[in-house]
Amino acid sequence: MTATATPTVHRVAPKGRGAHRSVTAALRAAADGDEIRIAPGDYVEALVLDRAVSLLPKEGPDLAVRLLAADPGRPVLDVTAPGVRVDGLALTGQDPALPAVLVTAGALELDGCEISGGRVEAAGGASLTLRDCRVSGAALAGVHANTTGRTELTDTLVEDIDGTGVVLGSATAAHILGLTVREVTGSGVRVRGRASAVLRDCLITRPGRSGLLTEDEASVAVLDCRLEETGAEGVRVLGSSRRPEGNPERPEAAEGGVVFADCQVLHTGTDAVAVSGTGDVLLLTTRIRGGSGPGVSADDDSTAVLVDCQVDRPRGSCLVARGNARLSAEGTSVRGSEANGLLAGGRSQVSLASSDVTDCGFSAVHACDDSRLSLTACRIGATPEHGVRATDRAELTVEGVRISDCGQSGLQIDSAAAARVRGLSVLRGRTGINVESTGTVVLEECDVTEAERAGITCAAATSAVLRDCRISGSGTAGLVIGERATPSIEDCTVRDATGSGLVLGSFAEPRVKALTVARTGKNSLFVGEKARGTFEDCVFAGAGNNGEAFPAVHMAAGSAPVLRGCVVRDAEEDVAAEKGARPVFDDCVSRNVTHPALPTGRAEALASAEGGDTAGATGARETDAPSEDTLEDLLAELDGLAGLDRVKNDVSSLVKLMQTVRRREEMGLAAPPLSRHLVFTGNPGTGKTTIARLYGRILAAVGLLDRGHLVEADRSALVGEYVGHTGPKTTRVFEQARGGVLFIDEAYTLSQYAGTNDFGQEAIATLLKLMEDHRDDVVVIVAGYPREMEVFVRSNPGLASRFNRTLLFEDYGSAELVSIVDHQAAQHQYELTPPAREALTAHFDTLPRERGFGNGRAARQLFQTMTERQAYRVAELPDASESDLMTLTPDDLP
Repeated sequence: MTATATPTVHRVAPKGRGAHRSVTAALRAAADGDEIRIAPGDYVEALVLDRAVSLLPKEGPDLAVRLLAADPGRPVLDVTAPGVRVDGLALTGQDPALPAVLVTAGALELDGCEISGGRVEAAGGASLTLRDCRVSGAALAGVHANTTGRTELTDTLVEDIDGTGVVLGSATAAHILGLTVREVTGSGVRVRGRASAVLRDCLITRPGRSGLLTEDEASVAVLDCRLEETGAEGVRVLGSSRRPEGNPERPEAAEGGVVFADCQVLHTGTDAVAVSGTGDVLLLTTRIRGGSGPGVSADDDSTAVLVDCQVDRPRGSCLVARGNARLSAEGTSVRGSEANGLLAGGRSQVSLASSDVTDCGFSAVHACDDSRLSLTACRIGATPEHGVRATDRAELTVEGVRISDCGQSGLQIDSAAAARVRGLSVLRGRTGINVESTGTVVLEECDVTEAERAGITCAAATSAVLRDCRISGSGTAGLVIGERATPSIEDCTVRDATGSGLVLGSFAEPRVKALTVARTGKNSLFVGEKARGTFEDCVFAGAGNNGEAFPAVHMAAGSAPVLRGCVVRDAEEDVAAEKGARPVFDDCVSRNVTHPALPTGRAEALASAEGGDTAGATGARETDAPSEDTLEDLLAELDGLAGLDRVKNDVSSLVKLMQTVRRREEMGLAAPPLSRHLVFTGNPGTGKTTIARLYGRILAAVGLLDRGHLVEADRSALVGEYVGHTGPKTTRVFEQARGGVLFIDEAYTLSQYAGTNDFGQEAIATLLKLMEDHRDDVVVIVAGYPREMEVFVRSNPGLASRFNRTLLFEDYGSAELVSIVDHQAAQHQYELTPPAREALTAHFDTLPRERGFGNGRAARQLFQTMTERQAYRVAELPDASESDLMTLTPDDLP
């Protein structure tokens, strides 16, 4: 066995026998594996280490040996050999912007050294190790490892750098333990290229910019670290990231470009964590506190994942997702934000599970634009605004969420947002759930308790679906259905409302089944003017529970509800109807009622006598046409509508054409080929349904239709759920429209879905055959957005041949919208001041007329908001006059 050779020791000292006078001279004499021992003192050198040697102080590592760069343009150490080791020396460069130590090949280990006046740099394929070192006084970077070799930094301090503390680039694999970076003007640590890094037990404090910045395809794992008082983001991820490779501590964390575990990010200047580009970040058991901007911000195509984290008290929102970002949080606490707790915008996809969002300055959770947000098993509350708000075209999914103590609505859904909500619990707050959206809204198994005002509100012209929802202890009404709203309500319960249980606004037409209303302060059911709707198998019990006498069911003038199989009990009076009301009762009974007035008999007889309808059986909505209308009256009514100049001209032209056709028929002449069926295109709220109703009445006045009534239907009214269901269902709706107009809204949904279980095409085929068989009995109008309707009509030759005339409903101008608000005000005994009209015009001028713009519906909703704000304002007046109660001013605009 051969013994290991003892290394030769070469000594360096300013004087004395047997010693070299310079390190350079010792290097000339040294071979691979030799040691160079240096006596205390200053040595001005430019050392090229091209062999594996060790530089050591003679008396031990007390930094009494200082190597100073001999040339401003050259480093103190230039390493090109493997196995070079430097212990306990002070190394000083002359130009802070250049390397004081440079490794271009081989490997260098610095142990217990102090480097100043320039950076430590590794390039090419070199490896670099620093242990217990201090790097200071450099520019651009303190340590720059732009290499494919290995980088290790252990218990090292990098400070006082005019630039970035540590830069890792190329494809280096870096392991960093116990690193401290402080007082640097740039980022603390920057990782770029294809570099990968694991940071453990590190402290990055007071960097001028980001605490950690990753770029390109870099990947980072951050374990048990702290980032404090950063000048910009705590962590920023840019570029395209890849998955971190070979993380033995947490193999399950190798899903994102940046991984945090058991870390703290404290007091950042802007975002604590910002992710943009296509970067990824994964935060595990990480605490983010304070900061001037958002806590975690994901932008562009980036991905951010938080597991068991805390985000506390940022000045911006706690969590933000924009662009096409994907953000998810599980087991995470979000609180104390001065803005939103969670903000989802752009086309982002966000999910929040088993998390808390509390104590926010704005709405706790806000989804807008075209974002998609999922909330599962979360607790949300303590906000002066909404608990959860979905607006614009956002899509919201809620499962098993609890919302409490909100200054406005617990759940607010408006604009064209869509929501599917199951198992939501809303406790206290001003309003429980407020649906103002024209999009699809489904509420299932929801509980609303102790709302200050209404429990659930379905605002004007909405069509939400409520199933198995429970409302209790509302401060005003339990369930409110706004003007012209058409919701579907099934298996729901309203209890202990201070006001009425279920309130229908003017022209509302809900479909209600198996509703129970119990112990209300006022009416169990209040049906507003000209409201309709069907009520099947409902129970109305205990009306007037506050001691005042209120009828269980009250029907305003012109209303025409249909009640089938309903029970009214435990009330002073069961039914009260104002003059002109035309209710229909079918197999309804009163029990324990002091003054019963509920009629007995079958609905068919009552419907015939009172002019009621049986629309509930088909799911379509029928509107009667007054028989006494004259053509002149109808054309005057058409001319009196706000805006719609092009549509008015088109309808007037059609009327003249129809009159000519009628005259030819009366004279025994053959009728010309003519399709009365129409396509209506345009944004919501532009009067398509109103014009369709008028068109039917006009055709009846001309004599081309028997009744001229309108039957409204959509996909759900025509398409069945199983084989053999669709044909009969479509036929029933068509038969209901015989003699009038069948109006199919969003008709393109019949052909949009392609799948083995979709029966939309069967509905189209059935409809086309019925139109051919009864061509003179029904006018069919299909409506929707312009582009979708063009595709729909072209999708089938039969559709294209029958629907060859399109009426475009343009968006209302500001003046027309103001006139709608003015009309609403006059209808409800309000007056707009001239400054209020000017402010309204300016307000409407700022609204973009984009797809989904609400038009007349938006104007009506704005009027409703103005009346609410006026009520709050007038309530503060000690002696409000009648004029105060009627006047709307610019202060009432939101």
